[in-house]
Parts: sequence; structure tokens; C-alpha cells
Amino acid sequence: MIQFREVTKTFGSRTAVNKVSFDIDKPMMVGIIGRSGAGKSTLLRMINRLTPATSGQILFEDRNILGLKGGMMRRWQRDCAMVFQQFNLVPRLDVVTNVMLGRLNGHGTFKSLFNIFGEDDVRTALTALDRLGIVQEATKRAEELSGGQQQRVAIARALMQDPHMILADEPIASLDPMNAKIVMDALREIHERDNKIVVCNLHTLDTARNYCDRVIGMRDGFLVFDGTPDELTTDAAREIYGANESFNEAATSTAIDAGQSGSQESAGAMTPAAAAV
Repeated sequence: MIQFREVTKTFGSRTAVNKVSFDIDKPMMVGIIGRSGAGKSTLLRMINRLTPATSGQILFEDRNILGLKGGMMRRWQRDCAMVFQQFNLVPRLDVVTNVMLGRLNGHGTFKSLFNIFGEDDVRTALTALDRLGIVQEATKRAEELSGGQQQRVAIARALMQDPHMILADEPIASLDPMNAKIVMDALREIHERDNKIVVCNLHTLDTARNYCDRVIGMRDGFLVFDGTPDELTTDAAREIYGANESFNEAATSTAIDAGQSGSQESAGAMTPAAAAV
């Protein structure tokens, strides 16, 4: 479905992503792990065209999306929704309007300039919020919500785009363990129910093992691991993180007790207790 061919990004004399090649040939949840500066975020930003690549190809349905321009590039960005670590909401706007902003890329210029949304947009936004367990917060300002709630609003905004895939750049890095679990459950549920590709940059081994079908490890810009969660052994983790025998996996743990909520079963609807977090 999407193919990476020697994708490279340099910033001056520094190579952030170095000839990375791999394929995602079916809908799955992919975790990209590695220490800070490994090239994870740069890779995601190149997929979404927020950062231009220096060389290589990213092929989706036989199109090199790195060569798209103008309206075709904007359509790709609509089809490839991005969820950020810092949520990127408009704090003073209400929650439902923040979600509807996901439709701006699909509206005409006039509607985009004046943030004009129709009844269908409102209904779709409320449905997305209900799916994420926070429809009761629809009329609040985004700044009034907790970090976990704001990240779920950001995911609902991504759903408004009806994308082919969702990219999540460190979606739980700034969240406590309970909110981190809720957010990861939501991303997993989207993959399973909607049959979409979900690619997450993650710092933590336990999260990658519990939620992802496939794990890609990056180190200093290179792809150094590509396998199943079961293949992500302690030795493999040492290679990814460039660590010695003293490496302790607990240092990368989020203390999420995901149990069987990864590839074994869908997260399903949020419970009232979870929605209040």
C-alpha cells in the first residue's frame, strides 16, 4: 500500500534519515521506536509532506507522493492525517469546532476563510467525539480540557479528514499512564474498525509490543530493526537504542497495563470513567 525507497533527509551536513526502505503492504498498526534524534519524527513529517525529502521515493498506489505539488499535495495531506504530541488545537475555540477544522482541506477557499461548516460537518464531528468518548465536552473550549482529552479531540479531528492512514507523532509523550492507555486504545480501535494504516512514533517498548502489529527501529537515521513485537527482544532493543549490557527496559516503560488491548481485541467504546479522564 505504501513503499519507501531509500528515503533520505539531510539538514546541512547532518543526515536525519538515511536511505530508509520498507513496505507497508496491508492495513496495520506500525510503531516506530528509537531514541530522541533517531529520525522518527522527520520520517513521519516527510510522509505527510510537512518536511521535504532530500532524495528517495515514497510510493502510494504507484504515485511518488514526494513529487506532489499544489492541490494534489493538499489532497494527500488530507488523506494522510497527522496527530501531534502537542495536540495543535485552537485553545479558545470550542471542541466541536476544533474537530471540524479537519474538514478545511476539503472545503473551498471561501468556506475555509470563514470557517463555514454545514450540518453534516457538525453531525460528523459529534459522531467522532462520541466515538472517542468525549462528546459531552463538545461545547467547552479546548483549553479547558485535560491533556488526554485534548489528544482525543486531535484524533477526532484527524477522523474528520476520512484519511487513508493516520500518522501519530509521539501521541502519548506528554500524557500520564492512564491517559496514554486511553489514547493508544483509541488509535488501535481506529485501525481495527476502519481497517486503516496507523503509524505511531513511540519512545516506549511496552507500548510498541502491546499495541503494534509491526515495529520499526531507527538509530542515527538508519532503519536497524523491522519485525513483529515478539521479535523485539532485549538484545534487539539494545541495538536500536545503542545501549550496552546495562540497558534496562524499565527506563522506556510507560507503566501502561494494556493487557490484551493490543492486537488481541478492539478497544471498543470508551467507558464513562475513561471519558472523564
